[in-house]
Amino acid sequence: MTLTTSFFIIALLVVSIWVIIEFKRMKHKIFAFFLIGLIIFTYATFTISLQGKNVTLTTVPGMIDAGKLYFSWLGSVFVKAKTVTMYAIGIDWKDYNESVISENTKNESVWDKLK
Repeated sequence: MTLTTSFFIIALLVVSIWVIIEFKRMKHKIFAFFLIGLIIFTYATFTISLQGKNVTLTTVPGMIDAGKLYFSWLGSVFVKAKTVTMYAIGIDWKDYNESVISENTKNESVWDKLK
């Protein structure tokens, strides 16, 4: 499948979900936005994760390989996000910038400089 064909299929799927939900007059439109966002997120991340890989989606083994690659990539994204978050939590957040400390400003905080 080419990129334009798969994009057309995804767009048709999103529009059909939207139409079905509008016909039912669903009270909770947040669910519709969630579904549409999930579909767009999955499509975008799937194409990004398989970009440059020699994977065919026309055979069952190719689909299994694509699924393995996608979930491996998605798992590594979450691990990296966790690492960045843990690093940000573990930083000693001081009220002065240690990278530009000179002898004159050693004990002067950022708030003191703003006064």
